[in-house]
Amino acid sequence: MYDVVDGTSNAVVHAVRSRDQTPSTASNEFQHDHALHESNPGGDMDRLQGYKAASVVLLACGLASAQTITTFSIPGAGTGAGQGTGGFGINPQGTVVGSYLDDNNVFHGFQCVSGCGSLSNITKYDAPDAGTGANQGTISFSINPFGVVVGYYIDANNVAHGFATAPPFKKFTTLNEPDAGQGAGQGTFAGNVNLGGEIAGYYIDANGVAHGFVTAPPYRAFTSYDPEGSVNTFSAIASALNTEGAVTGTYVDATGALHAYVRVADGKIDEYNVKGAGTGSGQGTSPSSIDDLGGIAGNYIDPSGVNHGFLRRRFGGITTFNVSDAGTSSGQGTIPEGIDLLGEITGQYIDSNGVNHGFVRSRSGAITTFDAPGAGTGAGQGTLPETPSMFGVITGQYIDANNVHYGFLRTP
Repeated sequence: MYDVVDGTSNAVVHAVRSRDQTPSTASNEFQHDHALHESNPGGDMDRLQGYKAASVVLLACGLASAQTITTFSIPGAGTGAGQGTGGFGINPQGTVVGSYLDDNNVFHGFQCVSGCGSLSNITKYDAPDAGTGANQGTISFSINPFGVVVGYYIDANNVAHGFATAPPFKKFTTLNEPDAGQGAGQGTFAGNVNLGGEIAGYYIDANGVAHGFVTAPPYRAFTSYDPEGSVNTFSAIASALNTEGAVTGTYVDATGALHAYVRVADGKIDEYNVKGAGTGSGQGTSPSSIDDLGGIAGNYIDPSGVNHGFLRRRFGGITTFNVSDAGTSSGQGTIPEGIDLLGEITGQYIDSNGVNHGFVRSRSGAITTFDAPGAGTGAGQGTLPETPSMFGVITGQYIDANNVHYGFLRTP
């Protein structure tokens, strides 16, 4: 299914993951295939600095155009409830990566270019050791400007392993954090790759405890970390690692409450909570994305279980916000998913009927809502945006009236 809609308002859904990964939502890992480093110019600082300078120039020029929403389904995606296609990551060139769930409930990775508007623009792939049973397979989350794709695969024993790959997807570097467990539901969960090829994610050890990690080309060494007071540490995914090496995510304390953190490249970890966040189990503060200027977007869950959006600036100032049509009951509200270099925030809000809708919040605070064409209007259905590119192009997924997932791409 391919459809383009001009001048409307529409969004995305996630079948595989929530923005902060937990043991019940996703698992990601890495192993060593040093050949990939040849196609990943992560150590070339001249190229990095030149790329950043060019990005600033392009942003200054502006990207004014009418909104266009393209919806797509990857050939081979299942058509049953809970199956289908989801776009998760997007780079500045507009290349989208994600996963699709087939009729046998096996995950596969995909990449699409040039707006995802044609079958010829789609490439499908599977990690060589990915399992072929239900809920096994290959899940892609993030892509950098040089085309390096990161995600994880679940093997035949239901153990997660991170991977890095690049077109034409013939070579995969598998990344396993040395302390990752090897039991079912354990392993390494890679979720982010930045301009320099650094990768961030988390791993679950043999005791079922989650810890954050970072690694860099050639991926021989891993640095693990936990904020003080954490009993489980999760990085967010797709856009939670910026060019400077700062990673953001959520940790869970001994009472089950959620707290936010940002870890900078030198290893220093700042922990924080948004005012108004609940302190009970499953409540608290949960970042989803960090931009290259250090701005962080996420949501906090109040004592009533309602979600609210927040923006945290580089030096700690926090602004909270809500989409006006967001529901105010437990499990409803405003859930930011990503922030771009202009400070625009995208995400979803859940209305009073439990339906998901997309939104974009401008740097000035103005909010635009949208729905992907074909999105369902029942509880648990609707539009779920995932990640904006540097220039505000958004990918994600929507769930239709039959609870089937489809990818979308929204161009501002």
